[in-house]
Amino acid sequence: MDIATWNINGVKARLETALAWLKEASPDVACLQEIKSEDAPFPRQAFEALGYQVETHGQKGFNGVALLSKTPMSDVTRGLPFLPDSDDNSDEQARFITALVSPREDSGLPPVRVACLYLPNGNPLGTEKFPYKLAWMERLIAYARERLDHEEPLVLAGDYNVIPDARDLTSEKAWAEDALYQPESRGALRRLEALGFTDAVRAVSDGQHFTFWDYQAGAWQKNNGIRIDHLMLSPQLADKLRAVRIDDHVRGWEKPSDHVPVIGQFMA
Repeated sequence: MDIATWNINGVKARLETALAWLKEASPDVACLQEIKSEDAPFPRQAFEALGYQVETHGQKGFNGVALLSKTPMSDVTRGLPFLPDSDDNSDEQARFITALVSPREDSGLPPVRVACLYLPNGNPLGTEKFPYKLAWMERLIAYARERLDHEEPLVLAGDYNVIPDARDLTSEKAWAEDALYQPESRGALRRLEALGFTDAVRAVSDGQHFTFWDYQAGAWQKNNGIRIDHLMLSPQLADKLRAVRIDDHVRGWEKPSDHVPVIGQFMA
């Protein structure tokens, strides 16, 4: 069972690119972020033609997440739960969708709960955007802790907008004042891992890997990238991880997203 995450940076602008990659890679499940589309106009027919079922949590012009699956999805939930003691239970940003995905009958795998997330960027520092990012991460940690009690295979897949450590960038100085590399952001991600989650890429490699190259200043050509797209696995799913790959060649395609897909392969 192959599960992928990819921030496509606008489903309408990257539709042909997305379809080409799906035909090439053919993941069983694809988690898409920043679709920048409401639910109704999302081009679901194009993905359904490739054999995918589609669930979306969209927003006009911004954010938005989608789940594509070749096998049935159930228990679909949109929106990240709020903390029990929160005084503010309103969040208009579409950044989180989950579903229970049934694997192929011949896979030998149990159903997998797939959460697709688009974590807030948090920039610029000194504005309300950074506290919103950190508060959102607290909600994610609370959700993850609660789901672990169910002892089920779970992947938290998406664009985290967090650079975990120095292996995941080319220049610490360049990102020192960015919300993606602040101690608070990285610390929250470490607390998520400390619950018992495994960073899929780091489970198979200690090397330098990137999933994002900015459109500016020749970042792709200079390989000046960062790793911010992650598959975080519960213990029940980490045990079934067999391989991870980053399809960075997609960044060199015509009209690419600034992110590339990350794919985990799972076997019984």
